[in-house]
Order: sequence, then C-alpha cells, then structure tokens
Amino acid sequence: MPNYNVMGPVKAALEASCRYLAYELGPKAIRVHAVSPGPLKTRAASGLKDFDLLLTEAAHKAPLGELVDIMDVGFACAYLATPFARRISGSTVYVDGGVHIMA
Repeated sequence: MPNYNVMGPVKAALEASCRYLAYELGPKAIRVHAVSPGPLKTRAASGLKDFDLLLTEAAHKAPLGELVDIMDVGFACAYLATPFARRISGSTVYVDGGVHIMA
C-alpha cells in the first residue's frame, strides 16, 4: 500500500504474535484475537500522506461499498468477548467491509 511505510510489516508481526499467544495461552482458557479494521478517520491516520485518497479507494473497493467506523470495530470486539465466540482464538478478524479480500 503506498505511503504505508513500516505499518505493513508491523501489522504482520502483530498477527503472527496473536497466533503464538493463542497457542501458548490456549491451555489456560485464554483466547487471543487480532482485530484489523479498515481505514478509520483517526488522529494517527491523519498523518499518513494522501489518507483521504486511501479512504475513497477503500470505499470503492469494499464489497459492502462503504467504509467502517469505530462502532463497527467495537461491535466486532464485543462479539469476540461473548460466549458466542468461545471457540475463536488465534485469528485475525478483519472489520473492513471486505476490502482485505480484494487484490
């Protein structure tokens, strides 16, 4: 992704760490999740060059046709904390309207 710099490798490392932690902590009944949202309008994101263009492109690429917001991410996290997700661990949950599946 243009202008993303070191964030790509950092996020890959975070996802790998999630898998290792899930393996290590699973026997203690501790579940581990990584949540990967699509682009969100945050203070940190405002420092990325051409971030508005990234938002527009993400909305056009998303199979659901729209951007996610902080409530979408919150709902996904809340779900993961419920018994409904009791057998989910070590995975990355993408909350991005499907952008991650598009090449």
